[in-house]
Amino acid sequence: QVQLVESGGGLVQAGGSLKLSCAASGRPFTTYAVGWFRQPPGKEREFVAAILWTGGSTYYADSVKGRFTISRDTAKGAVDLQMNSLKSDDTAVYYCAARRFVYRTTPGDYNYWGQGTQVTVSS
Repeated sequence: QVQLVESGGGLVQAGGSLKLSCAASGRPFTTYAVGWFRQPPGKEREFVAAILWTGGSTYYADSVKGRFTISRDTAKGAVDLQMNSLKSDDTAVYYCAARRFVYRTTPGDYNYWGQGTQVTVSS
């Protein structure tokens, strides 16, 4: 079992930055793909970015490419999401998720989820 805990959400003005972090407990991220998803108000959960813990390959949704960066902190056993140039459309609850081996962009393909953290971007 993998337990995931997100942190770092909050309120920021448009154009600003936030950094989210996803920490694992119970089992390290080794052999896992870790993804960030978000769910805007009244909308379905959508893929944001993912990283393969082994090797560090990264993947992004088109909507965040060039603005968001996903990375792994091997010392902390955590996955971070650096969000820059934030827009009001980025307002959502952000979730960290994990699955074995390969990444997917569909939420239903992930086995483990964090509780979510709110990100609000004011215009």
